[in-house]
Amino acid sequence: MPKSQKLHVKVGDVVTVISGFHKNETGEITKIDRKTGKVVVKGINFKFKHIKPNTENEIGEIKQFEAPIHHSNVKLNLTERS
Repeated sequence: MPKSQKLHVKVGDVVTVISGFHKNETGEITKIDRKTGKVVVKGINFKFKHIKPNTENEIGEIKQFEAPIHHSNVKLNLTERS
């Protein structure tokens, strides 16, 4: 089992997605999981979760959240570095 990986990005960096559905889009890194090597980029890779109502009084809802992408699919933007 690999421990934590050394990544080329950190929280707060502005990155560009270099592969996948969101190719050439830019955003800021909000969270990093070093164990899996995945990063969450603000405004990129939105997923939806449908939640059923648990009780009779509750209503169901659809939650939208940013899913993580692998760190190898992002490139550091040196011009917009904070």
